[in-house]
Amino acid sequence: MDLTVLYRGPLASCDYDCPYCPFAKRRDSPTQLRADRAALDRFAAWAAAQTGDRLSLLFTPWGEGLVRSWYRRTLAELSHLPHIRRVAIQTNLSCRTDWLDTADRDTLALWCTYHPGQTPYDRFLTKCHDLARRGVRYSVGVVGLPEHLSAARRLRADLPDHVYLWVNAAEGHTYDDAEAEDWTVLDALFPYSRTPHASAGLPCRTGESVISVDGEGTVRRCHFVRAELGNLYDGSYRAALRPRPCPLTVCDCHIGYVHLETLPLYDVFAGGVLERIPAAVRPGRT
Repeated sequence: MDLTVLYRGPLASCDYDCPYCPFAKRRDSPTQLRADRAALDRFAAWAAAQTGDRLSLLFTPWGEGLVRSWYRRTLAELSHLPHIRRVAIQTNLSCRTDWLDTADRDTLALWCTYHPGQTPYDRFLTKCHDLARRGVRYSVGVVGLPEHLSAARRLRADLPDHVYLWVNAAEGHTYDDAEAEDWTVLDALFPYSRTPHASAGLPCRTGESVISVDGEGTVRRCHFVRAELGNLYDGSYRAALRPRPCPLTVCDCHIGYVHLETLPLYDVFAGGVLERIPAAVRPGRT
Protein backbone atom coordinates (compact mmCIF):
# COMPACT_ATOMS: atom_id res chain seq x y z
CA MET A 1 0.00 0.00 0.00
CA ASP A 2 0.93 3.67 -0.31
CA LEU A 3 1.29 5.05 3.20
CA THR A 4 2.31 8.46 4.49
CA VAL A 5 3.78 8.43 8.00
CA LEU A 6 4.32 11.47 10.20
CA TYR A 7 6.89 10.54 12.83
CA ARG A 8 7.39 12.47 16.06
CA GLY A 9 9.71 10.91 18.61
CA PRO A 10 10.47 12.09 22.15
CA LEU A 11 12.98 14.79 21.07
CA ALA A 12 11.84 18.14 22.49
CA SER A 13 15.03 20.21 22.63
CA CYS A 14 15.64 23.18 20.37
CA ASP A 15 18.49 25.62 19.91
CA TYR A 16 16.12 28.56 19.31
CA ASP A 17 14.11 30.64 21.75
CA CYS A 18 11.06 31.68 19.71
CA PRO A 19 8.49 33.41 21.95
CA TYR A 20 5.63 31.74 20.04
CA CYS A 21 6.96 28.22 20.62
CA PRO A 22 6.44 26.28 23.89
CA PHE A 23 9.55 24.17 23.23
CA ALA A 24 11.99 27.06 22.82
CA LYS A 25 15.38 26.48 24.40
CA ARG A 26 14.25 23.26 26.05
CA ARG A 27 17.11 20.91 26.78
CA ASP A 28 16.91 17.14 26.67
CA SER A 29 19.04 15.24 29.16
CA PRO A 30 21.58 12.69 27.87
CA THR A 31 19.15 9.96 28.88
CA GLN A 32 16.35 11.58 26.90
CA LEU A 33 18.59 12.00 23.87
CA ARG A 34 19.61 8.33 24.01
CA ALA A 35 15.94 7.37 24.17
CA ASP A 36 15.16 9.54 21.17
CA ARG A 37 18.01 8.03 19.20
CA ALA A 38 16.87 4.50 20.03
CA ALA A 39 13.28 5.33 19.05
CA LEU A 40 14.42 6.82 15.74
CA ASP A 41 16.62 3.82 14.99
CA ARG A 42 13.68 1.52 15.66
CA PHE A 43 11.41 3.51 13.37
CA ALA A 44 14.03 3.64 10.63
CA ALA A 45 14.51 -0.13 10.82
CA TRP A 46 10.75 -0.61 10.48
CA ALA A 47 10.59 1.73 7.48
CA ALA A 48 13.52 0.00 5.80
CA ALA A 49 11.83 -3.39 6.19
CA GLN A 50 8.52 -2.36 4.57
CA THR A 51 9.66 -3.25 1.08
CA GLY A 52 6.19 -4.39 0.05
CA ASP A 53 4.76 -0.90 0.62
CA ARG A 54 5.45 2.56 -0.77
CA LEU A 55 6.25 4.95 2.07
CA SER A 56 6.36 8.72 2.33
CA LEU A 57 7.89 9.90 5.61
CA LEU A 58 7.69 13.30 7.28
CA PHE A 59 9.62 13.91 10.50
CA THR A 60 7.92 16.55 12.66
CA PRO A 61 9.98 16.75 15.86
CA TRP A 62 8.92 19.11 18.64
CA GLY A 63 12.57 20.14 18.81
CA GLU A 64 15.22 20.64 16.14
CA GLY A 65 16.23 17.28 14.72
CA LEU A 66 18.94 18.08 12.21
CA VAL A 67 21.41 19.35 14.82
CA ARG A 68 21.48 15.68 15.95
CA SER A 69 23.69 13.34 13.94
CA TRP A 70 21.21 10.48 14.14
CA TYR A 71 18.53 12.44 12.29
CA ARG A 72 20.94 13.47 9.53
CA ARG A 73 22.18 9.90 9.14
CA THR A 74 18.70 8.40 9.19
CA LEU A 75 17.26 10.74 6.58
CA ALA A 76 20.22 10.18 4.27
CA GLU A 77 20.04 6.40 4.60
CA LEU A 78 16.27 6.22 4.11
CA SER A 79 16.47 8.42 1.03
CA HIS A 80 18.34 5.70 -0.85
CA LEU A 81 15.75 2.95 -0.32
CA PRO A 82 13.72 2.23 -3.47
CA HIS A 83 10.38 1.85 -1.65
CA ILE A 84 10.71 5.24 0.05
CA ARG A 85 8.94 7.79 -2.17
CA ARG A 86 9.80 10.83 -0.06
CA VAL A 87 11.60 11.54 3.21
CA ALA A 88 11.30 15.06 4.61
CA ILE A 89 11.76 16.91 7.87
CA GLN A 90 10.70 20.21 9.39
CA THR A 91 13.78 22.21 10.39
CA ASN A 92 14.99 25.67 11.37
CA LEU A 93 18.03 25.06 9.14
CA SER A 94 20.52 25.81 11.90
CA CYS A 95 22.34 22.56 11.09
CA ARG A 96 25.33 21.93 8.86
CA THR A 97 24.45 21.12 5.25
CA ASP A 98 27.35 19.02 3.95
CA TRP A 99 25.60 15.82 5.03
CA LEU A 100 23.07 16.37 2.25
CA ASP A 101 25.68 15.24 -0.27
CA THR A 102 25.28 11.70 1.11
CA ALA A 103 21.50 11.69 0.47
CA ASP A 104 19.46 10.91 -2.61
CA ARG A 105 18.23 14.39 -3.43
CA ASP A 106 15.46 13.04 -5.66
CA THR A 107 13.89 11.59 -2.51
CA LEU A 108 14.95 13.84 0.37
CA ALA A 109 13.38 17.27 0.96
CA LEU A 110 13.41 19.95 3.66
CA TRP A 111 10.60 22.06 5.12
CA CYS A 112 12.53 25.06 6.47
CA THR A 113 11.31 27.80 8.78
CA TYR A 114 12.95 31.19 9.16
CA HIS A 115 12.64 32.65 12.66
CA PRO A 116 13.60 36.35 12.65
CA GLY A 117 15.61 37.30 15.71
CA GLN A 118 16.88 33.76 16.25
CA THR A 119 19.54 33.65 13.56
CA PRO A 120 21.25 36.31 11.45
CA TYR A 121 19.36 36.87 8.22
CA ASP A 122 22.43 36.52 6.01
CA ARG A 123 23.35 33.23 7.64
CA PHE A 124 19.91 31.75 6.97
CA LEU A 125 19.81 33.05 3.39
CA THR A 126 23.27 31.66 2.68
CA LYS A 127 22.10 28.23 3.78
CA CYS A 128 19.04 28.49 1.52
CA HIS A 129 21.25 29.27 -1.45
CA ASP A 130 23.52 26.40 -0.43
CA LEU A 131 20.53 24.05 -0.56
CA ALA A 132 19.72 25.28 -4.04
CA ARG A 133 23.33 24.81 -5.12
CA ARG A 134 23.28 21.23 -3.83
CA GLY A 135 20.04 20.48 -5.69
CA VAL A 136 17.99 19.92 -2.53
CA ARG A 137 14.21 20.29 -2.71
CA TYR A 138 13.06 22.70 -0.05
CA SER A 139 10.44 25.23 0.95
CA VAL A 140 10.91 28.17 3.30
CA GLY A 141 8.38 29.80 5.55
CA VAL A 142 7.70 32.24 8.34
CA VAL A 143 5.10 32.69 11.04
CA GLY A 144 2.84 35.54 9.95
CA LEU A 145 3.34 37.92 12.85
CA PRO A 146 3.23 41.66 12.04
CA GLU A 147 6.82 42.10 13.18
CA HIS A 148 7.95 39.45 10.69
CA LEU A 149 6.47 41.09 7.58
CA SER A 150 9.49 43.16 6.54
CA ALA A 151 11.83 40.18 7.00
CA ALA A 152 9.48 37.98 4.97
CA ARG A 153 9.40 40.52 2.15
CA ARG A 154 13.18 40.67 2.15
CA LEU A 155 13.41 36.89 2.14
CA ARG A 156 11.01 36.57 -0.79
CA ALA A 157 13.07 39.04 -2.79
CA ASP A 158 16.35 37.24 -2.03
CA LEU A 159 15.30 33.60 -2.44
CA PRO A 160 15.56 31.85 -5.80
CA ASP A 161 12.34 32.33 -7.75
CA HIS A 162 11.57 28.60 -7.75
CA VAL A 163 11.58 28.36 -3.94
CA TYR A 164 8.13 28.53 -2.35
CA LEU A 165 7.81 30.95 0.54
CA TRP A 166 4.91 29.87 2.74
CA VAL A 167 3.31 31.83 5.58
CA ASN A 168 1.70 30.23 8.62
CA ALA A 169 -1.02 32.22 10.32
CA ALA A 170 0.13 33.01 13.85
CA GLU A 171 -1.79 31.13 16.52
CA GLY A 172 -4.31 33.38 18.23
CA HIS A 173 -3.84 36.24 15.75
CA THR A 174 -6.81 37.55 13.77
CA TYR A 175 -6.06 39.02 10.33
CA ASP A 176 -8.15 41.81 8.88
CA ASP A 177 -8.44 41.87 5.10
CA ALA A 178 -5.69 44.42 4.55
CA GLU A 179 -3.23 42.51 6.72
CA ALA A 180 -4.16 39.22 5.09
CA GLU A 181 -3.56 40.75 1.67
CA ASP A 182 -0.02 41.75 2.69
CA TRP A 183 0.74 38.12 3.47
CA THR A 184 -1.11 36.79 0.42
CA VAL A 185 1.14 38.89 -1.83
CA LEU A 186 4.03 36.85 -0.46
CA ASP A 187 2.20 33.50 -0.33
CA ALA A 188 -0.74 33.08 -2.66
CA LEU A 189 -1.84 30.10 -0.53
CA PHE A 190 -1.97 32.07 2.72
CA PRO A 191 -5.81 32.13 2.66
CA TYR A 192 -5.75 28.41 3.48
CA SER A 193 -3.81 29.19 6.68
CA ARG A 194 -5.59 32.41 7.62
CA THR A 195 -8.54 30.81 9.42
CA PRO A 196 -9.11 27.31 10.85
CA HIS A 197 -10.96 24.86 8.62
CA ALA A 198 -14.25 23.38 9.78
CA SER A 199 -13.56 19.66 9.73
CA ALA A 200 -16.13 17.87 11.92
CA GLY A 201 -17.59 14.93 10.04
CA LEU A 202 -15.62 15.65 6.87
CA PRO A 203 -13.62 13.01 5.02
CA CYS A 204 -9.88 13.05 5.67
CA ARG A 205 -7.07 10.83 4.42
CA THR A 206 -5.66 10.49 7.94
CA GLY A 207 -6.40 7.09 9.41
CA GLU A 208 -6.57 5.56 5.95
CA SER A 209 -3.48 6.42 3.89
CA VAL A 210 -1.87 8.84 6.39
CA ILE A 211 -0.90 8.03 9.98
CA SER A 212 0.97 9.61 12.88
CA VAL A 213 3.50 7.61 14.91
CA ASP A 214 5.23 8.45 18.18
CA GLY A 215 8.45 7.12 19.65
CA GLU A 216 6.72 4.14 21.25
CA GLY A 217 5.21 3.11 17.93
CA THR A 218 1.69 4.17 18.91
CA VAL A 219 -0.27 4.92 15.76
CA ARG A 220 -2.91 7.64 15.59
CA ARG A 221 -4.69 9.04 12.60
CA CYS A 222 -2.89 12.39 13.02
CA HIS A 223 -1.00 14.43 15.58
CA PHE A 224 -4.20 16.14 16.72
CA VAL A 225 -6.52 13.19 17.39
CA ARG A 226 -5.50 11.20 20.45
CA ALA A 227 -7.48 8.02 19.73
CA GLU A 228 -5.10 5.13 19.08
CA LEU A 229 -5.28 2.89 16.01
CA GLY A 230 -2.78 0.29 17.19
CA ASN A 231 0.97 -0.12 17.22
CA LEU A 232 3.35 0.21 14.31
CA TYR A 233 5.71 -2.53 15.39
CA ASP A 234 3.25 -5.33 16.04
CA GLY A 235 1.32 -4.46 12.87
CA SER A 236 -1.97 -4.03 14.74
CA TYR A 237 -2.57 -0.62 13.13
CA ARG A 238 -3.04 -2.07 9.66
CA ALA A 239 -6.44 -3.59 10.40
CA ALA A 240 -7.64 -0.19 11.64
CA LEU A 241 -6.82 1.70 8.42
CA ARG A 242 -10.03 2.79 6.72
CA PRO A 243 -11.86 5.94 5.61
CA ARG A 244 -13.19 7.86 8.56
CA PRO A 245 -14.53 11.40 9.12
CA CYS A 246 -12.66 13.95 11.22
CA PRO A 247 -13.84 13.97 14.85
CA LEU A 248 -12.56 17.49 15.57
CA THR A 249 -14.50 20.73 15.18
CA VAL A 250 -11.74 22.51 13.28
CA CYS A 251 -8.30 21.81 11.85
CA ASP A 252 -5.88 24.74 11.92
CA CYS A 253 -2.45 23.26 11.17
CA HIS A 254 -1.11 22.68 7.68
CA ILE A 255 0.13 19.16 8.43
CA GLY A 256 -3.45 18.33 9.37
CA TYR A 257 -5.74 20.16 6.97
CA VAL A 258 -3.61 19.40 3.92
CA HIS A 259 -5.08 15.88 4.14
CA LEU A 260 -8.75 16.97 4.19
CA GLU A 261 -10.45 15.58 1.12
CA THR A 262 -12.72 18.63 0.94
CA LEU A 263 -9.72 20.87 0.18
CA PRO A 264 -7.83 20.78 -3.15
CA LEU A 265 -4.39 20.75 -1.54
CA TYR A 266 -3.32 17.31 -2.76
CA ASP A 267 -3.64 18.70 -6.28
CA VAL A 268 -2.01 22.01 -5.33
CA PHE A 269 0.96 20.25 -3.74
CA ALA A 270 1.03 17.19 -5.99
CA GLY A 271 4.47 15.61 -5.68
CA GLY A 272 5.37 17.89 -2.79
CA VAL A 273 2.76 17.43 -0.06
CA LEU A 274 5.23 16.50 2.66
CA GLU A 275 7.78 19.24 1.97
CA ARG A 276 5.08 21.83 1.24
CA ILE A 277 6.10 22.57 -2.35
CA PRO A 278 3.28 23.37 -4.81
CA ALA A 279 3.25 21.52 -8.10
CA ALA A 280 2.56 23.96 -10.90
CA VAL A 281 2.86 27.53 -9.67
CA ARG A 282 5.66 29.93 -8.96
CA PRO A 283 4.79 30.49 -5.34
CA GLY A 284 5.34 33.83 -3.73
CA ARG A 285 4.78 35.78 -6.95
CA THR A 286 1.48 37.39 -7.84
